Amino acid sequence: MLRLVIFDCDGVLFSSREANRIYYNHLLEHFGCPPMDEAEVDYVHIHNVTDSVAHIFRNHQVSLEAVNRYRAGLDYAPFLRYMTMEPDLMEFLRLIRPRYRTAISTNRTNTMDMILDIFGLRPWFEMVVTALSAPRPKPAPDGLHMILDHFGLGVDEAIYIGDSEVDRAHCAAVGMELIAFKNPDLPARYHVESFMEILGLPPFNEQQTPQ
Repeated sequence: MLRLVIFDCDGVLFSSREANRIYYNHLLEHFGCPPMDEAEVDYVHIHNVTDSVAHIFRNHQVSLEAVNRYRAGLDYAPFLRYMTMEPDLMEFLRLIRPRYRTAISTNRTNTMDMILDIFGLRPWFEMVVTALSAPRPKPAPDGLHMILDHFGLGVDEAIYIGDSEVDRAHCAAVGMELIAFKNPDLPARYHVESFMEILGLPPFNEQQTPQ
């Protein structure tokens, strides 16, 4: 019986591809490098920042230590205006709480707290695991194990909403069901184009009687 809904951040809670493009191209430009191609944009959209920086600078003669030092002092706030929250997210959260517990497992790092606060999302999620707080980032299963342990629930009592192959592997590592969000090509039992569609899925209709 479903008791816990776990969300990815980028590509699920937010349309953030453009924000990621602008942020990482800013890093490249600062060090005199050309902008990312589309394959690199795809990469940084789903991977943690450490891996993303290493990937986009892999063919440039630039010290990763220098890039990460610059990045650590960079204010992320100006890039938030390029992030767009899914229009039915808040309605969905209001409808599923408090019947279901809620959590986030994301490969974002130190920008996640700012996002939660600026967009007013912190009260809606009881636990947030990032690439900083998990021993290993997605697709390793660590974040999901931390969340399940926190709530004292089994894998069959939770479901994950994700949009990428990293998310699919993240779920597969623990045997958790995946809802593929706005990605019809991603292997998953369920596919949706909006949050409100999720309410019609079988796992959300198994416990209509009072517990």
